[in-house]
Amino acid sequence: MCETIRVRVGGRTLSCLDFGGDGVPVLALHGTFGRGSVFARAARDLAGRARIVAPDQRGHGLSDRAADYGRDGFVEDAAHLLRELGLAPAVVLGHSLGGITAYQLAARHPELVRALVIEDVGPVMREPEIARPVLDVRGWPATGRTREELARRIEEAGVPDSAYFLHSAVRDGGHWRLLFDWDDMMAVQEGGTGDWWADWLGSTCPALVLRGGGSTLLPAWLAREMTGRRPRTRLVTFPSAGHWIHDDAPEEFARAVAGFLDAGE
Repeated sequence: MCETIRVRVGGRTLSCLDFGGDGVPVLALHGTFGRGSVFARAARDLAGRARIVAPDQRGHGLSDRAADYGRDGFVEDAAHLLRELGLAPAVVLGHSLGGITAYQLAARHPELVRALVIEDVGPVMREPEIARPVLDVRGWPATGRTREELARRIEEAGVPDSAYFLHSAVRDGGHWRLLFDWDDMMAVQEGGTGDWWADWLGSTCPALVLRGGGSTLLPAWLAREMTGRRPRTRLVTFPSAGHWIHDDAPEEFARAVAGFLDAGE
């Protein structure tokens, strides 16, 4: 049974979903614009193998906003959660920006991380290596009279499919609104841009890198280089998936993660 846990961190509250079970503890970190609930399908598919705990990271979902959205804050939030919830050493699964947090956590707090699963992000998030590392969402709509209207307005602002954003849409009186702030999301993205090779190569635990074949945020050449340069690291590519592998190819995603967990590398 899924349980919501609220943890105090530095005067703020982080909201976490604990999907329960007796499997290997897995801290699942969503990407920018996301929230912990994006891993609900993965938690069901991995039941018995993994106990997934998925926080809404700072500024996202039901967690409090923060004054700072730099890398250090996200990493220390994750470290605090692992200690406070008694999950360490855990497998840390991170999608996109959450993946950067995951491998930075392993580099800075190796005692907390037994293995890494990195979903569609590399050790570089900047131009020219990545053509569009930041999605400019300044001024995008945050409300709509209906959920459908909010979805349409977001798509008109610049994305073909608003489904990922709508994980954070809630009814509020007579309208629908997003739980996050677009300006905060700009700060989150900007805080994630940079060259993170030292962090990626700074840990020695086993790692699984998952790449969407249609993604532009982890080019094939970069995926090959990041796995080739780091020992005990394996790459799995999902040809039909884009950046959100856990949504685009959920069964294949779960099989890959389950195999990695079962191998106990």
